[in-house]
Amino acid sequence: MSPLLRVRKTVSSLHRFSRTLSSVSVSEHKMAEPTLETDPCSIHPAAVVHPNAVIGQGASIGPFCTVGASAKLGNHCRLYPGSHVSGNTVLGEHCVLLTGAVVGDDIPGQTVIGCNNTIGYHAVVGVKCQDLKYKTGDECFLHIGDNNEIREYASIHRSSKSSDRTVIGNNNLVMGSCHIAHDCKIGNNNIFANNTLLAGHVVVEDHVHTAGAIVIHQFCHVGSFAFIGGGSAISQDVPKYMMVTGERAELRGLNLEGLRRHGFTTKEMRSLRTAYQRIFMPSDASSGGFEERLAEVEQHEVLAQVSSVRSMVQSIRDCFSENRRGICKFRHWNG
Repeated sequence: MSPLLRVRKTVSSLHRFSRTLSSVSVSEHKMAEPTLETDPCSIHPAAVVHPNAVIGQGASIGPFCTVGASAKLGNHCRLYPGSHVSGNTVLGEHCVLLTGAVVGDDIPGQTVIGCNNTIGYHAVVGVKCQDLKYKTGDECFLHIGDNNEIREYASIHRSSKSSDRTVIGNNNLVMGSCHIAHDCKIGNNNIFANNTLLAGHVVVEDHVHTAGAIVIHQFCHVGSFAFIGGGSAISQDVPKYMMVTGERAELRGLNLEGLRRHGFTTKEMRSLRTAYQRIFMPSDASSGGFEERLAEVEQHEVLAQVSSVRSMVQSIRDCFSENRRGICKFRHWNG
């Protein structure tokens, strides 16, 4: 090889080496820089997502999912294969729809679901109610709060009219095959065991626990910290702190174990038990009627100073107010 050719080859090698170093330097510089781009969403090619749908950052949509034109998915939502979001539906951040879940409906109105909710396999949430009074074309609504777990095959329906809405609060566990009908109002921190069935317009306050296979008649009201035994049929209201069970549910005392678990003091529970006995378990016939026994507890020098007792008595009175269904019967109640 001639000296001139050897020099040219050396120069060419140096140029290639220089370009390689430059490329490596740029690459390392890019890796070192923090990313300024937004977290992109992941949509499987087999999913059907309407171009008008709003998809948040970091959302993941699996194969065979559908997302409607008016749907809004919050950041980091995850749709497992075969789940569907329809109609005017809003999902908050970090919601998860498992396979087969259906959320929303292509009817007037809206379904709003907060953050960190899980919708289980084949659950149906935010669809048209099963009330024959619903008129086609009317707006209907469902609002769900945060941190709820709605398990497989559960169903939750929208309201039956535009002036009302179905509402579920925060931190509720709705187990498999439960049903929450139109216009129900569910509070916070409730546990509904499998096959808990709520008819329309039922109100459930906070920290209520139901055992499995129970039904609640429409317009009934269940107070906070109540417990409903398995297989019960609730046809009248359940006041706060109480335990009911039976084919036609009857009061069976206070939910003392539930109260203990939720931090009620020994003094509070003893006061509640004393008040309950004075109201529902009179020791003799001279104790007067039901209204007189309630008034006696309200005016009692010691019991009247306990806030939980006052709350229980007010809850009992509310059961007899206008448009309420009265109280579940006590098996030895002589009133």
